[in-house]
Amino acid sequence: MGDLVRTDVNDGVALLTLDNPPLNVVSLALRRQLDEALVRLAPDPAVRALVVTGAGKRAFCVGSDIKEFPDYIRDGDVVDKKMRGENETYSRLDDFPKPTIAALNGAAMGGGLELAVCCDILIAEEGTRLALPEIKLAVFPGSGGTVRVPRRIGEGRAKEMMFLGDPIDARTALAWGLVNRVVPDGQALQAALALAREIATRPNRALQICKKAIDLSLDLPEDESIERVYALTDEAFATDDAKEGFRAFFAKDKPRFTHS
Repeated sequence: MGDLVRTDVNDGVALLTLDNPPLNVVSLALRRQLDEALVRLAPDPAVRALVVTGAGKRAFCVGSDIKEFPDYIRDGDVVDKKMRGENETYSRLDDFPKPTIAALNGAAMGGGLELAVCCDILIAEEGTRLALPEIKLAVFPGSGGTVRVPRRIGEGRAKEMMFLGDPIDARTALAWGLVNRVVPDGQALQAALALAREIATRPNRALQICKKAIDLSLDLPEDESIERVYALTDEAFATDDAKEGFRAFFAKDKPRFTHS
């Protein structure tokens, strides 16, 4: 089978590369390898940020391996055989405790776009096309797209993408807030790694706490979210890196964070 998900860790940044040519489709085997990689990397102290990209130049990921679907349809068991596990893996990426960046180096379609929006920040190349085309198969985005895409771009635009199933270009995705940055073709990975390395210089625990606080604001009522943030604030101020940050501020010195 080989490595369908390649892992490299350097300078505090883990790089996950989906490598299922030619379009990096999400087969059952790729999904399992991605899940294993996320489980392994989440607690790794050497990892302070994560970048996900696709191998080659044609696609980040164009979604599910359609060749596997006849088995699910014949058995009438698409949820248990595919969707439940896929959603668990995608949620594991969404809940990854450290900052995550998707480097869209080509088409991001269907489940591939659903995977990308699990990341905190999306960087797309000019030529990238993004779509949720499931409606053209008489189904709909079932791997979190109906939740995560509207959160990014709003109900109306999300419904437009899902009702029509037509691709949008990178500049439209940027204007809608679906991606954070657009870079020239061939530069998404370079830009994502540079940003991840910069983020990795920030105090590690504070980054994790900040990400958790933002995620709480999306999942809980406002009053409850604010109440939960108090405990996170105490946790952040108690870290050695916070003490170092304040020391450096008053000493007009560069902080030397330990990332503990």
